[in-house]
Amino acid sequence: MRSGKSVLVSGGAHGIGRAAAIAFARDGHRVAVADVDEHAGTALSEHGRSLAGEIIFVRADVSRADQASDAVHKTVAAFGGLDILFNNAGIQPADSYRTVEHLDEAVWDRIMDVNVKSCFLLCKHAVPEMIKRGGGVIINNASAQGLQSQKLVPAYAASKGAVLSLTRNLALDYAEHNIRVVAICPGSVDTPMLRATAAMALPQNPDQALAEWGRKHPLGRIGRPEEIAEVVLFLASERASFITGEYVCVDGGLMARGAWAE
Repeated sequence: MRSGKSVLVSGGAHGIGRAAAIAFARDGHRVAVADVDEHAGTALSEHGRSLAGEIIFVRADVSRADQASDAVHKTVAAFGGLDILFNNAGIQPADSYRTVEHLDEAVWDRIMDVNVKSCFLLCKHAVPEMIKRGGGVIINNASAQGLQSQKLVPAYAASKGAVLSLTRNLALDYAEHNIRVVAICPGSVDTPMLRATAAMALPQNPDQALAEWGRKHPLGRIGRPEEIAEVVLFLASERASFITGEYVCVDGGLMARGAWAE
């Protein structure tokens, strides 16, 4: 990857997004982090001062059209353009662990808005800016649950399957503009979202829940956000210049084994 690229990371104040923002800035790139958590986002931008590149924070709920547009335009205004978009924002709220007949419609809508609609909205405004630059890269954070599923996550699983399908379509629509579109499918990763799920699953010992989930992965552990970030950097780089319309599992071997295998 050439130095000084302009990057926008949605949901970048925590977890995988935060690790990716730091990794991009560490390598000398200029990064805008869009998130609703102003405190964490501001702290991250301050941390960026110690890195080779730059991190700025843009407060935005990227599931809303006006704020997604604003996040892209503020990135372009700050850095002179946009080269890389990491659609990372995603939620899996506690009240979404339901079968469909017990799942509230508002919860379904909110998951779809954050996990899928935000990708559409950010791409809608990012693509024209990338075309102006002669190309770019869009990386969508899907999930192993977009490929296989588990019980009680109908909205989340559906949203991640949609992200994978959108990735393929965007790759075809914009290949002629030298815009590559790829997705990542993480397994269980040590993020605040996963820890919140662990605290719900086993309140008396969340770490035990994380360890049990880790043992389901052939590598015997859950992933670290930094490990996912390294794959994001690779996919955004010229080293991945012939990859588009594809997904990469970063899942400790989970999909290789298959959810049905013991």
